[in-house]
Amino acid sequence: MSRYRFDLLFLLLAIHWAPALSDLVISKLDRRIDLTSQIVRMSLSLKVENVGPDPVSEVSLTFPEHQAKNLALLVAVSTEGKGKTKGFSSNLPIKVNQPDDSPPALIWYAVSLPKGLGKGESLTLEVLAVFTHTLRPFPEKITQAEAQLFVFQDSAHFPSPYNVKIQSLTVKLPSENVESYTKPENTKFSGSEIKYGPYENLPAFSYSPVVIHFPSNKPFAVSQELVREIEISHWGNVQVTEHYNLIHGGAQSTGEFSRLDYQARPHVRGASAFRNLIAMLPPRAHSIYYRDAIGNISTSNIYGDSSKTLLEIEPRYPMFGGWKTSFTIGYGLPLRDYLFHSGGSRFLNISFGSPMNDVLVENLTLKVVLPEGSKDISVSVPFSAKQWRETKFSHLDIAGRPTVVIEKVNVVPEHNQYFQVHYKFSNLSLLTEPLMLIFGFFSLFVACIIYMHADFTISKSSASYLAKLQWDEVQATIQKLQDIINHCLVIHDKLEASLRELSRTGDVQACKAVRKSADSLLKDLSKDLKPLLALLQSSPQAAHILPKVEELVVKERDLQEKIMLKHTTVVDSYEKKSGGRDIENRVASIQQKITTLKQEVDDLLEFVEDI
Repeated sequence: MSRYRFDLLFLLLAIHWAPALSDLVISKLDRRIDLTSQIVRMSLSLKVENVGPDPVSEVSLTFPEHQAKNLALLVAVSTEGKGKTKGFSSNLPIKVNQPDDSPPALIWYAVSLPKGLGKGESLTLEVLAVFTHTLRPFPEKITQAEAQLFVFQDSAHFPSPYNVKIQSLTVKLPSENVESYTKPENTKFSGSEIKYGPYENLPAFSYSPVVIHFPSNKPFAVSQELVREIEISHWGNVQVTEHYNLIHGGAQSTGEFSRLDYQARPHVRGASAFRNLIAMLPPRAHSIYYRDAIGNISTSNIYGDSSKTLLEIEPRYPMFGGWKTSFTIGYGLPLRDYLFHSGGSRFLNISFGSPMNDVLVENLTLKVVLPEGSKDISVSVPFSAKQWRETKFSHLDIAGRPTVVIEKVNVVPEHNQYFQVHYKFSNLSLLTEPLMLIFGFFSLFVACIIYMHADFTISKSSASYLAKLQWDEVQATIQKLQDIINHCLVIHDKLEASLRELSRTGDVQACKAVRKSADSLLKDLSKDLKPLLALLQSSPQAAHILPKVEELVVKERDLQEKIMLKHTTVVDSYEKKSGGRDIENRVASIQQKITTLKQEVDDLLEFVEDI
């Protein structure tokens, strides 16, 4: 509360030194403050009289600096007539007009009148001021089971720079419950309203501070950043995509969160939290989705009728004070409902702010993506906002799509007004993308036809083609030669196996039959080798491998001779009834040579296979 006392002291000093204006008098001032949500709305009805000698073209309004810095919207209209004949003017121009001798704790606004107010004349002004971040949680931190309490600070007297003959203030609370409130004279508390006044004959800058401490569990949903993208397609659709970074702006939640307690008694153990938000979409919205970084959120519902479509958004978890979440909603709209023609140009007419009335947007970035080829772009927004241009590239774009970017801070539901984007667009530009697709598919089909009918082979008379043929022939010849050598080695293994069988059975005749058959096969294979060797010797492509191939053939023949010699020696020894040790001694030197030759043949075969 110390901060409030400091603000109050500073404001009182500022009011004391502020310059009073005497040309105008406010004969009646009715003020109403609505505290039923996080957005504070102040409505003023002022009947202004000119008691000076000269006409007056402006009426000044003053607000304390701590309120003015959170002022999101200030509009004023003048009224004429009474009862059924009562009429309202359009919004009057308002600008900040700080006098040189005014202290900075008071902010002055000048309302320009539709016509000069002459001596003795009067008019009625209806003023709406919308404030954000004006309600302060007190205490600032609460547990899951506690309700939120807020403090509101203002004055029972509006700090007008003019004398006020009679004024009153009505403060609307969210409920009939209130912790405490300032009780100056003429104060009445009825239902959920606190009424101050009426007060009569108040001097300029009269100030009577009031502080109201009350509970409120309304959703304090604050979108710290909202990026809203509206993309126009002249093929019949307006696509709207909205990215929210949301925080609960009420009292900070402290302590542990118990989902069990929350599920059992959500209105007691989660009174300060909000579970859902309602987005009021246009009646013909379609293709609606709601998702976050994880994916689609299925806890949303859609209700609609002929006048509106309601999207109920429920986050993945209840939102307590200080908790944050991010999500995206998107939907499509019929183009004919929002795009119109005016003369030789087109204009988009669509609402500006968030479709969720319970959400305060601290920073709104609105992007309107126009079709490629749009030109002469202009924007009409019914309030001040930053604007600039950028380019967005999408599928089948060449120069990119011109994009209007509008940025505004402190956006409240009252800002959800219609704005217009005017631009020119040639109907011939609609054919660009279809023609690109047609040309692309046509080019693809032509390329396929050319590929299927064209001969891309290398000329058969070229040196490279002939060299390739010769190398293919060399490779095929080497493969055949390898097969023959491998066949010879298999026969060698059969001869070795017949000797082992001889030592087991002593059947000399069977062993001789195997040798005879092997000898015949080896001779046939030797004949098959000759033309292969001749072909390799005649091919220049085989010059680098021919020595190894010839060495392989020679080594195999030597191996073949040694195995035949061993076989003959062993069979003859068995016929002479020689002993086993004697036979081993006779073939020992032969066997040693056979082992060496086998290793050499294997190495050469491996080298040839690598080729």
